Amino acid sequence: MAISQERKNEIINEYKTHANDTGSPEVQIAVLTHEINTLNDHLRVHKKDHHSRRGLLKMVGKRRNLLNYLRNKDITRYRELITKLGLRR
Repeated sequence: MAISQERKNEIINEYKTHANDTGSPEVQIAVLTHEINTLNDHLRVHKKDHHSRRGLLKMVGKRRNLLNYLRNKDITRYRELITKLGLRR
């Protein structure tokens, strides 16, 4: 279920905050969100794949921690990212 390098680079280019940015919270959250969405699609088809479900839960927890960090660090960047990714309906 790994994300392709080309798709990952597209996500990084879309969400980076400066020229050489690959590790900012925005980029990490965007990459995790894409992986979570693809894994959700996989689990809709393969309902008994509990190993992938565990990985999904770990990714969701990691994204949650990054979102909490970003919310505490800079609330405006957090709100912009939430609306851009379509989280928190």
